[in-house]
Amino acid sequence: MVLNPLRAALQRVALAAWGKPLLWLLCAWPALALWSAAVADQLGANPAEALIRGLGEWALRFLCVALAVTPLRVTLGVPALARWRRSLGVTVWVYALLHLLAYAWLDQGWDLAELLADVWKRPFILVGMLAMLALTALAATSFNRAVRFLGAVRWRRLHQAVYGVAGLSVLHFWWMRAGKNNFTEVWAYGAVLSVLLLWRVWHARRAQT
Repeated sequence: MVLNPLRAALQRVALAAWGKPLLWLLCAWPALALWSAAVADQLGANPAEALIRGLGEWALRFLCVALAVTPLRVTLGVPALARWRRSLGVTVWVYALLHLLAYAWLDQGWDLAELLADVWKRPFILVGMLAMLALTALAATSFNRAVRFLGAVRWRRLHQAVYGVAGLSVLHFWWMRAGKNNFTEVWAYGAVLSVLLLWRVWHARRAQT
């Protein structure tokens, strides 16, 4: 009984004309907050590192949110939540791109040769680049025209690459934190993503039986 008002409220918001603009505003807020803090010199002793890592962590958070849409939609019985899944997926790509651009600008000074050398020298950056390439493929095919061009079956198979993106993202984060031996957040994100991905596998197999 308690869930009924929640279902109704989520359904109304997801279907409302202002629901999608509100979602985009909420998605943009962390980036705007980070940029404002950087301009105001409020990111600590190493603002460049704080901005780069902050954008990367928000990409990981939004990945968790995007993957949670289907479980929430099915569990709560709110089909309209599916309208937000694509926008959240694109948000993950945008934050990952901002993370990459901030690294290329603030850490490497747009020096392509130095950037490539750093990729080979530090494996966790190579892992991040692989995740970014996979995310770009998913973002580029997230539109209806791409679904029609690829066909539903091939499109679904391609978008199963999100499992690889999740694994590479956690590995990238783990490797980055390994130098400071700080794995608390890594385990938290890993646990959340593992639960969400296992649910998707379980739900897919259940649908086939």
